[in-house]
Amino acid sequence: MIYGQFADFYDELFDPAMYDSWLGFVRSRGVTKADSVLDLACGTGRLAIKMIQSGYQVTGLDLAPEMLSIAASKAQTAGVELPLIQGDMTALGDLEMYNTITCFDDSLCYLPNENEMAEAFREAVAHLTANGHYLFDVITPHQTDDVYPGYMYNFHDDHRAFMWTSYEGDAEHQVEHDLNFFIWNESIKGYDHHAELHVERTYPLATYQRLLTQAGFNQVQVFADFGKAGPEADTTRWFFDCRREG
Repeated sequence: MIYGQFADFYDELFDPAMYDSWLGFVRSRGVTKADSVLDLACGTGRLAIKMIQSGYQVTGLDLAPEMLSIAASKAQTAGVELPLIQGDMTALGDLEMYNTITCFDDSLCYLPNENEMAEAFREAVAHLTANGHYLFDVITPHQTDDVYPGYMYNFHDDHRAFMWTSYEGDAEHQVEHDLNFFIWNESIKGYDHHAELHVERTYPLATYQRLLTQAGFNQVQVFADFGKAGPEADTTRWFFDCRREG
């Protein structure tokens, strides 16, 4: 399961300021406190909890049970009610309709091909009320082709070590993240080793716009810098606000 061993490290390794920026993007797009929000790929629930604390009605959905377990614990600690669903963003089934659907942290880039991306967009349309917002971000080809290849990050403390190395993938605008975890095991006086391979793929901006239009979105706005700028060619992340008016 992707993020299986990584789940315990996720909160410690991720920049907490990013969650404030995603919350700011949601606020900037006119999402009201009365809106029901479905947070896809909610992970450990940090953004969902921040949205609830800001007055939004949020349900979280994620594929990884390890992430949902942490999200449930965090929600309890924060004293908020966060309904959680284990599910796949490409097959939302009989879930109810939502006023706003969010999907951040380039989670859509973990889908392996255009067909699954298109299915995720169709599922969003099918579960979004008329004039509702579908808000998401993706990494850009500049990020996969120029920034990530050769990237390395290492972390360690007294009982854990983490090594992250990124390589260019086999497909166009694809990157592979090789994650290695070493966790001290007192019973053997040594380290248990766990490894995960994460593969992300993105597409040119025109591809996203075409897939969104084909899915049924007739209003698509694209930004950089969490909605504060236009989609410059050298940006590393695009932000989308998609609507199905009428």
